[in-house]
Amino acid sequence: MNAKKEWLRTLKFVLFSISAGVIQIVSFALMNDLLKIPYEWVSYLLSLCLSVLWNFTLNRKFTFQSAANVPIAMLKVAGFYAVFTPLSTWWTAVLTEPVYGILWNEYVVLIGTMLINFVTEYLFQRFVVFRKSLDTAKS
Repeated sequence: MNAKKEWLRTLKFVLFSISAGVIQIVSFALMNDLLKIPYEWVSYLLSLCLSVLWNFTLNRKFTFQSAANVPIAMLKVAGFYAVFTPLSTWWTAVLTEPVYGILWNEYVVLIGTMLINFVTEYLFQRFVVFRKSLDTAKS
């Protein structure tokens, strides 16, 4: 694969992930601070879902330019999040809820979790979800 093309692909993923991150942080803040949803993990979970849908849609079309079967690609991403979501929801609760006594700032936990998600999701989408269908979409 062409190195320049891979760097461009990575840059696109970074930019779309930043936009998804903005969606996640804004929706989290609205639910956590404005609506006062009682548990941070609920706000985290809902904001993560919004972010994932946005990120998948843009990256499939523009970053990986994949003509792969969308439902199958979405199922693979759902499989990734079937592992990532319970783990990240659990550590969000453990690190932020008073019952566990750690009480980290919910935004510190959110940003750390988003960074972990960014790296693992790129690797999963690039090498699992779209590995065989890179650049197959018609321009």
